[in-house]
Amino acid sequence: MNRYLALSEIVLGVHLLFILWVALGALVTWNRPFLRWAHIVSLVYSILIEVLPWPPCPLTILEQAPEGLARMNPYRGPFVLHYLDATVYPYVPQALLVVCGVAVCLFNLGLYLRRFWRSQLGDR
Repeated sequence: MNRYLALSEIVLGVHLLFILWVALGALVTWNRPFLRWAHIVSLVYSILIEVLPWPPCPLTILEQAPEGLARMNPYRGPFVLHYLDATVYPYVPQALLVVCGVAVCLFNLGLYLRRFWRSQLGDR
């Protein structure tokens, strides 16, 4: 296997882990303040990168660069649309994927807000 292709696959794995972290990170942040804040920052960043006209996710760029060096035609467009839309959700519009991704992030932020309110009410 070409080393550039292997590097691209490693970055793809990191990208998938980041998506899982964003979607499920609230499950592992109980009583871990550093992880909690890291997850909140990840959630806010994920919402912003999806809804604002910013450059693509840095992990997407890091994945495409070695593909180009491997003389593959790197895909264009967002990571989620390329991999998940093509394999799991065929024929789903990108806007729907963005809405679902943002909804997952907002749900997680809501969990943190609920935890915060409960801790504040319990301290009184």
